[in-house]
Amino acid sequence: MPHLHIEYTENLTGLNERELMRELNAVICSHPTVPDEADVKARIARLSMGNVYIGNQPDNRGFVHLQLQLMAGRSTEAKKEMSDGLAAVLRRLVPHPEGVMVQLSVDVADMDKATYFKGRL
Repeated sequence: MPHLHIEYTENLTGLNERELMRELNAVICSHPTVPDEADVKARIARLSMGNVYIGNQPDNRGFVHLQLQLMAGRSTEAKKEMSDGLAAVLRRLVPHPEGVMVQLSVDVADMDKATYFKGRL
């Protein structure tokens, strides 16, 4: 933990996945409530337009959605700071292809301490 799940539509051509993950992780790792940068795990999934349907008129629409999962207990202010920082990275790095309406979203969710397991080998 924290876990960062990134999904984006394939019509956002030119998106540099590695750079995006690096910049997003930097936001999370730099937050004072995240003591160990090695705990931050990001993964990214490119979604085929055949597997995505946006609204009633899906042509020429795309999105990037982030879900950040954090161990429960952080303040709303801390979660808002991370959400705002992640959104700023999206606004800066997500391409906006001509004629495509691009939606950006960030969701910060709490994980239950009682049921979460983490181990290292």
